[in-house]
Amino acid sequence: MGEFVRVETDGAIATIRLERPPMNALNAQVTLELAQAAAQVDQDEEIRAVVLYGGQKVFAAGADIKEMAQASYASMTVTSKRLQDSLTAVARIGKPVVAAITGYALGGGLELALCADFRVVGEGAKVGQPEILLGVIPGAGGTQRLPRLVGQARAKNIVFTGRFVAAAEALAIGLADQVVPDAETYQAAVDLVARYTDGPAIALRAAKRAIDDGLDVDLDTGLEIERLHFAGLFATQDQRTGMRSFVENGPGKAKFAGR
Repeated sequence: MGEFVRVETDGAIATIRLERPPMNALNAQVTLELAQAAAQVDQDEEIRAVVLYGGQKVFAAGADIKEMAQASYASMTVTSKRLQDSLTAVARIGKPVVAAITGYALGGGLELALCADFRVVGEGAKVGQPEILLGVIPGAGGTQRLPRLVGQARAKNIVFTGRFVAAAEALAIGLADQVVPDAETYQAAVDLVARYTDGPAIALRAAKRAIDDGLDVDLDTGLEIERLHFAGLFATQDQRTGMRSFVENGPGKAKFAGR
């Protein structure tokens, strides 16, 4: 368990919680601890779904500007790689992941939320990529994951202006999957991923990898990625359980073991 990032488990659901008051700024230590937390929940077979959470007041308000203000080009080439690798580790968690966003998710905070499969946003929350106002650009996935989610023109508008996006607009453009009262954000995120905890864990991992990897290649390559994952699942116990249950009892009644 890290100083600023900890993993809490409740049954099959793990919460990766940021705890660096007052704004959960992503400094070097938080970055390292995020990668460690991602590896922990990914490898634990008892964990079937994950929530990213910064607490009731704020998700994460971005990178630690004081830490990087005097950084050189040479040092930032190393630091930015570590930050990208940390967030990519979160994105590669082979289980359903939802970000529960309260308060602000700005800069690196939004980039972390973009690594989740889903985003539940409190109605008073604001998200954005304000790096342009500091004379730089997003450096931890904002110029890549954001346009893949909301489209090129919308992403350029958000990045070029550095403006804050309110919850209602985030929902309208697909940046949020659900908007709820602020006090209900965390529980709504838990409820969203709870439906996956009894699912076929290996198939869910394969589905996530096929979709995510397929977005970065041409259609023919993506179809081959899908085919290989699909065929590989016929070596699992869950495939036999699921198909046998369908034949004998109809759809939606299988009890999966995650093997």
